[in-house]
Amino acid sequence: MSKEMLAAFQILEEEKHIKKEDIIDAVTESLKSAYKRRYGQSESCVVDFNEKTGDFQVFTVREVVDEVFDSRLEISLKDALLISSAYELGDKIRFEESVKEFGRVAAQSAKQTIMEKMRKQTREIMYNEYMQHQGEIMTGTVERFDQRFIYVNLGSLEAQLSHQDQIPGETWKSHDMIDVYVYKVENNPKGVNVFVSRSHPEFIKRIMEREIPEVFDGTVEIMSVSREAGDRTKVAVRSHNPNVDAIGTIVGRGGANIKKVISHFHPMRVDAKTGLSVPVEENIDVIEWQEDPADFIYNAIAPAEVDYVIFDPEDAKRATVVVPDSKLSLAIGRRGQNVRLAAHLTGFRIDIKSASEYEEIMAKWEEEAGATEAVETVEENVADTIVSEEVDTTEEA
Repeated sequence: MSKEMLAAFQILEEEKHIKKEDIIDAVTESLKSAYKRRYGQSESCVVDFNEKTGDFQVFTVREVVDEVFDSRLEISLKDALLISSAYELGDKIRFEESVKEFGRVAAQSAKQTIMEKMRKQTREIMYNEYMQHQGEIMTGTVERFDQRFIYVNLGSLEAQLSHQDQIPGETWKSHDMIDVYVYKVENNPKGVNVFVSRSHPEFIKRIMEREIPEVFDGTVEIMSVSREAGDRTKVAVRSHNPNVDAIGTIVGRGGANIKKVISHFHPMRVDAKTGLSVPVEENIDVIEWQEDPADFIYNAIAPAEVDYVIFDPEDAKRATVVVPDSKLSLAIGRRGQNVRLAAHLTGFRIDIKSASEYEEIMAKWEEEAGATEAVETVEENVADTIVSEEVDTTEEA
């Protein structure tokens, strides 16, 4: 049994990553607990483990006293001397107990404790493993589906791909290989949850790092991404090498690099005429990042032209963008998509105004300002008149 115990320790340590010390502690505590249930106390219980033989020994420790009040904790000097003439008052004598008396209960308790430690240790190892991949792309296999998630097998667990994290129009079957972006890892008593996405803006960034060498080595940096997955994305980039064109590098010769990126997405839509599903390409607008917020917003509104960018003096993150009348619908975009993406990309709340609308606003403001100034002038004149009359009246008096 002892050899089997040592072998079990080794297996648990090597395969389950449970330290031998933790197992010994679990068995020791279980033996003490079983001892307490049998004898009503555990203060006098000592458990020893023999590293060579793998044996656990349980001892009751009694103190040598003149008069015994509790036989579970004490032994009389008279009885102690029968064991050995060397014992004196205050000495502690250990009496070995038969583990068989309460070993079965202790073994069951130890098993439960070790199993819990195994589950906790396994969760911790898995959590640490996947935390290393948070913010990265992993490749997995579509395992199964339910109403909430697609479950993706990443090797040692199933990650959860929710509806909002999927690209609209993409369809998957069991056993399909799939690239996903790991954006959150949770460790809780029920297990480790890994949440993944294909619609996340960072997914685009990681795909570009994979497909474009200049992005991977840092020559071209992706500063921000705003995305409506399966439809349109805006990417702001800058070059750290004056001889490298950031936009040209991302697009590639003849659009080769962008095509590589888009090839990772597979959205489909139903053609209204034929009723058949046809592939859809996610449009990616690549713009140059600028340190100056006005220039950055100017670029972000592309493909529309911009006349002015006016910042709100009372709100540092709000801006009004004035565009030519003919470019208003282009600047706003279909269902407001262009300005919405530009706002997410730049971090500003953006209001779009046509040039004529802005001129009307300014004219009205100037008119109101002029009226206010006229009123103030009249009030000043009236006040001056009153003062003058008061002075005249005083002089007459």
